[in-house]
Amino acid sequence: MTDKLIILDTTLRDGEQSPGASMTRDEKLRIARQLERLRVDVIEAGFAASSNGDFEAVKAIADAIKDVTVCSLARTNDRDISRAAEALKGASSGRIHTFIATSPLHMEKKLRMTPDQVFEQAKQSVRFARNLVADVEFSPEDGYRSDMDFLCRILEAVIDEGASTINVPDTVGYAIPELYGEFIRTLRERVPNSDKAIWSVHCHNDLGMAVANSLAGVKIGGARQIECTINGLGERAGNCSLEEVVMAVKTRRDYFGLDMRIDAKHILAASRMVSQTTGFVVQPNKAVVGANAFAHASGIHQDGVLKARDTYEIMRAEDVGWSANKIVLGKLSGRNAFKQRLQDLGVAMESEAELNAAFTRFKELADRKSEIFDEDILALVSEESVIHDKEQFAFVSLSQHSETGERPSASIVFTVAGKEVRGTAEGNGPVDASLKAIESHVKSGAEMVLYSVNAISGSTESQGEVTVRLQNSGRVVNGVGADPDIIVASAKAYLSALNKLQSKADRVAAQG
Repeated sequence: MTDKLIILDTTLRDGEQSPGASMTRDEKLRIARQLERLRVDVIEAGFAASSNGDFEAVKAIADAIKDVTVCSLARTNDRDISRAAEALKGASSGRIHTFIATSPLHMEKKLRMTPDQVFEQAKQSVRFARNLVADVEFSPEDGYRSDMDFLCRILEAVIDEGASTINVPDTVGYAIPELYGEFIRTLRERVPNSDKAIWSVHCHNDLGMAVANSLAGVKIGGARQIECTINGLGERAGNCSLEEVVMAVKTRRDYFGLDMRIDAKHILAASRMVSQTTGFVVQPNKAVVGANAFAHASGIHQDGVLKARDTYEIMRAEDVGWSANKIVLGKLSGRNAFKQRLQDLGVAMESEAELNAAFTRFKELADRKSEIFDEDILALVSEESVIHDKEQFAFVSLSQHSETGERPSASIVFTVAGKEVRGTAEGNGPVDASLKAIESHVKSGAEMVLYSVNAISGSTESQGEVTVRLQNSGRVVNGVGADPDIIVASAKAYLSALNKLQSKADRVAAQG
């Protein structure tokens, strides 16, 4: 037991399993660099065996990130584990996280394996992984709904084989805090060699208790690692939220008595980067990182805060990064100021050419709006990365006509594999017409399952950020576009989603 709490961030692996939240290699690398600035202990960078794209992303992160342990998920088979080890070769500190389901329901219905078969496969796989890397984590998937006697047996065996971290997932968000905490404590008491491993918790938010369950696993159960994601991103109702558990432990250190190496002032930048990269908007009343998290509307509250901040504030906004995100750039700002702001936001350009292209786009935006916010810069860089990736479709220009009593029409010019094409269409509104103009040429047949608009910053001069979610042949993808013109932003978002539909990278369902 130690008084240090380890934070494993799985935004790039479990968070990415949200429908439509898949990221490119460059997007993952950019977020990983921000997580390094945030000083998380472990980055679960992906599932190397699931696709060539994920392998390359894990490899790129392992090669670039030097101050954080980089982890790859792997099923309990030699191919997955070997692939993970290969991707992690360049890591200064690498970890293989292997898992297999242990609940009766999963073993019978999903794996079609007997408990003895699962036991042997877990043992052999941890032994194999331990021969490839020094740091091995094991998870019994659906562990909270597993038989206690069987779970104790299998966990004792994998610790004997060299697993140095034991993670007990509440894969389907079924747990209740007190019961989950007692469950972890009972496991630690009954497994004879439990002191040879760090115990970890991984909770899902199906009943809205992922953070509470994780904290109970730490306080009651004695776990010393929490697996979480930025903004609570994740499939179904999401995962345990990093910003919430971190600030709970920091704010109530009197109760938890635990230290973390997290640099909390980078939390907000990480939240915004993940939100703008994935298109998953943070709701205003979200704890810690929501727009209203430190806002006071009630006159009584305002009066109290003005007299003494701690009357209604238990955390300081600047401690999680709010004060650092003011308007600092405009059309008179130079290249060095822009480059420094990118560094402050945790964005690293891979080449001078990429930086110059981003700066050119910044100047174009500054000519259109007088005040440039951090959110504008992150959106601009995200868009630049799409162009840099030389995707199939790219926006060029758009004209549209909308008049009361007349049916709106739009004409759009965009490139397909570098060649300009034009589409025209009418629609129920200018956005509908613009997207139909694209579809008139592309003919993707995709179904739109979500269209949302979010103002990147305040005022009517703000850029609009549009998220478009498309579904086609069982694939679900998100596209994000930003522009002061909301119709242009919509077209960019639609083209972004079409680009992702073009990607043929297959993904393998992983542990939750």
